[in-house]
Amino acid sequence: MRRISLTRIAALTLSIAMLLTACSAPEAGGDSKGGDPAANSGETTYKTELNVAINANPPSMDPHGINSNTVGGIGMHIYEPLFSLNANYEPVPVLAEGYTVSDDGLVYTITLRQGVKFHNGQEMTADDVVASMNLWLERCSKAQLIAGSTFAKVDDYTVTLTVPQASSDIIMVLAAPIQFAAIYPQSVAEAAGPDGISEYIGTGPYELAEWKQDQYVKLTRFADYQSPEGEASGLVGEKSAATETIYFRVVADNSTQIAGLQTGQYDIVEGVPLEYYEDLSSDNNLELVVETGGTLNLFFNTTQGPLANETLRQAVLAALNCDDILLAAYGDPNLYTLDPGWCPPDDAVWGSEAGSEYYNQNDPDKAKELLEQAGYDGEPIVLVTTPDYSEMYNATLVVQEQLKQAGFNAEVEQYDFSTFMEHRSNPDQYDLFITSNSYNPLPVQLSVLSQDWAGLSAPEVTEGIAAIRGAATTEEASAAWDELQGFLYEYGAATVLGHYTGVYGMQAGVEGFDYMRYPIYWNVKVPE
Repeated sequence: MRRISLTRIAALTLSIAMLLTACSAPEAGGDSKGGDPAANSGETTYKTELNVAINANPPSMDPHGINSNTVGGIGMHIYEPLFSLNANYEPVPVLAEGYTVSDDGLVYTITLRQGVKFHNGQEMTADDVVASMNLWLERCSKAQLIAGSTFAKVDDYTVTLTVPQASSDIIMVLAAPIQFAAIYPQSVAEAAGPDGISEYIGTGPYELAEWKQDQYVKLTRFADYQSPEGEASGLVGEKSAATETIYFRVVADNSTQIAGLQTGQYDIVEGVPLEYYEDLSSDNNLELVVETGGTLNLFFNTTQGPLANETLRQAVLAALNCDDILLAAYGDPNLYTLDPGWCPPDDAVWGSEAGSEYYNQNDPDKAKELLEQAGYDGEPIVLVTTPDYSEMYNATLVVQEQLKQAGFNAEVEQYDFSTFMEHRSNPDQYDLFITSNSYNPLPVQLSVLSQDWAGLSAPEVTEGIAAIRGAATTEEASAAWDELQGFLYEYGAATVLGHYTGVYGMQAGVEGFDYMRYPIYWNVKVPE
């Protein structure tokens, strides 16, 4: 990840240290509520409400089963896992106190922190952890890496995790921040239905106070919160719930977002529309944070419909001009990178150019030849998308046009975000879709490899994951990932379109903002 704090475009070259200095201004004495006695001493006083504009209504408040940045980003303020990642992407205990591993690597004995309270006042014990973690193993696509595992109670503050096969990445899997392994009260976990939990109770620094569909999610400071020890680092360490109330305001209209940021109605805007990037960067009352954190991807329905034909999928890949797609999506070449890798290009282990011969071909003549080979008869190719995320929507329109020029009968269907997620998950309702997907700590956790994401089912995927996880050395693991990434392109399962940066706009002077997979707000304060 990289962070660049700027008040004008030239400031893109400033160092991370400048942002960290801005975010570590000394705290005022007393608490951060409106009645702070600092108001009478000339010291800084802070707002009691943090207003954050988000693009779309979350489809759920259950992170176990929903692969969504909106669900995860809000949810991590409400719930906590046993382990999460620090700023160096190392797994660190959160609700766990520590763990040991049996000699054969199959049994993990995890001790729990004591005295941790849920928002309903109950103390968290092993019964809650076992019920929650077994539910997570059942519902989370990321947990399929350790399918066949089970949690069991030893005593009130000790649980075991028994895995079917020894691997060095077990704790990393538990600590993954997307579809994270949130701990719920036992009663909530056991009452979960096919769509997940219906009560939203966790141990996090904030509790859910109100959720008005398509308007806002309101979180309030949890008075009995027990923060993990240690300096704040990534998703672990101190969580102070510095601002009493957080409103996540659903603001789908881009111009409304920007007007609200400029007038101070919103303290922070997630995902600043990139067409406003240049204008906002010259506003000295605002601060922009740019985070490089993932890839924009095109996924194929490989299981049914016209694109079940591999030659037809290769025709799609041949037609794509990723330069034009990314420029339409992000508007400024400074905000994206052309690269075929599913992992960060500069990652020494997982950065890969395997399959690059299939990437960004921009060859409509080749696409037409492949269409003829495939016997394509003009059947509609349906791209589903949502205008709630402009980069996904704009990229989809350009892909549609490129496919049309190559001879495809390409149609676009657009929906609100929640409905888009429903269509995306149903192979009867799409042929192609584009999403932006954040980087994962391990490539084996990528959505593209999950059958639950876009239906991909091939023995090469299962074998490739096993080869990576069973590798004896880092070099062997890296080579196994090269082979698997190459297969994804050769098979036409999906393609990276490019690597993106997200832009977050905020009022100048905001303190304590951090980012790691999601924006982190539990230590944020906004001067009045």
